[in-house]
Amino acid sequence: MIGIYGGTFDPVHFGHLRAALEVYQGLGLREMRLLPCFQPPHRAPPVADARARLTMLRSAVGTDTAGLVVDNREMRREGVSYMVDTLASLRAELSDEPLCLVLGADAFLQLHHWHRWEEIIAQAHLVVTHRPGWTLAADAPNLDPALARLWRDCHADDLAGLAVVPAGRILQFTITELDISATHIRAMVAKGESPRFLLPDHVWNLIRLQGLYDIKREMDED
Repeated sequence: MIGIYGGTFDPVHFGHLRAALEVYQGLGLREMRLLPCFQPPHRAPPVADARARLTMLRSAVGTDTAGLVVDNREMRREGVSYMVDTLASLRAELSDEPLCLVLGADAFLQLHHWHRWEEIIAQAHLVVTHRPGWTLAADAPNLDPALARLWRDCHADDLAGLAVVPAGRILQFTITELDISATHIRAMVAKGESPRFLLPDHVWNLIRLQGLYDIKREMDED
């Protein structure tokens, strides 16, 4: 099984990396692919350009993080990054290997607004990550009726069901909740505050070196 974890990574931080690693380990994946998007469909363009975000992500993953792999196909494609197209591209390469698209609970609750969203479950399993104690039910008041039907039809009770078919199941997966926001990190940097210990040192060094996020001054980290 291969995991798919997409995002703008603007910048990548420990919340992203810890979630990716926990799903990789917990599901026993062959690898977890981190896919930085070029342009998200439902939000403003990323602040850092594609090259800078890709460089930060590659620096964060490095060469010694077993199982985590950076896949830049959405950046090579350019334009708006639709996950349904990305999954079709992966499926063409990986044949019938199970694919697990990792979504936060908030993203899953908005899935019905995604481009050709009903086709996504035919290309991959959905792994809905959430904080400890949270659970999703088909009769939840904040769940769109179309998503409620999808949940009832495709919900898997354990990860064993994901390995036997290439797509079509939905699994809830509890992760360690790290309350870290890329938006907050960008705001800190713009104010001249240090975001150290919220993201890898290699990433923070690149932000300072390239002057990303309207950095106001050089900060002494000694």
